Parts: sequence; structure tokens; C-alpha cells
Amino acid sequence: MTALGLWRERSGIAEGPLFRPVDRLGRIATGRLSGEAISVIVKARVAAAGYDPARYSGHSLRAGLATSAALAGVAAWRIRQQTGYASDAMLARYVRDGELFVDNAAGALL
Repeated sequence: MTALGLWRERSGIAEGPLFRPVDRLGRIATGRLSGEAISVIVKARVAAAGYDPARYSGHSLRAGLATSAALAGVAAWRIRQQTGYASDAMLARYVRDGELFVDNAAGALL
């Protein structure tokens, strides 16, 4: 949250897309980052952290948000509104994996 607050403060972004392209001269664009740009950034950061970037993508962020929000008790319709999942069934495909050890006897052993 600290980094996000600093980005908002230093970028001067008050409305519109929060994550935007920045050119090599440090100029911030008005439009949002593309899906491809997000994928490149995610893979680079994952590799820098020592993980296999082939196993991660921009979609990993979307699924992670859905899972974390569900675990925090956010209503499914709100999660779908934010993530763009078309149905509760599609949302459940991503949340189920995150809840694998919630209320599970084996989860206490981890």
C-alpha cells in the first residue's frame, strides 16, 4: 500500500486508469497499461523474485484478487464486477483453489 500511495502522489493521477504506461523519459500516458504490458511486467517481477515466470501471467493477478476477496468475505457479485468474470460459475473455478485448505482438517497440518 505504501508503494501504491507513493505512485498516486508522485504521478498526480486523480482519476482514470491508475496503472499507465511510462515512457523512457518518465512521462506518464493518459491511457491504461495494455494486457500485454501487464504480462511482461508480471513475468519480469516473478523472475526477479526467483520464480519460474512461465507459470505466471497478468491473469494470475486477476485470479489472486478473486481468491483473496472471496476469502475476505466480499460478495461474489462485487468480485465479478471488479474482475469481469461473467458468471458465479466462472468465478468459482478460481476461488475454489484458494479455499482448498479453508475449513479442511488437513489444512491444520500445514
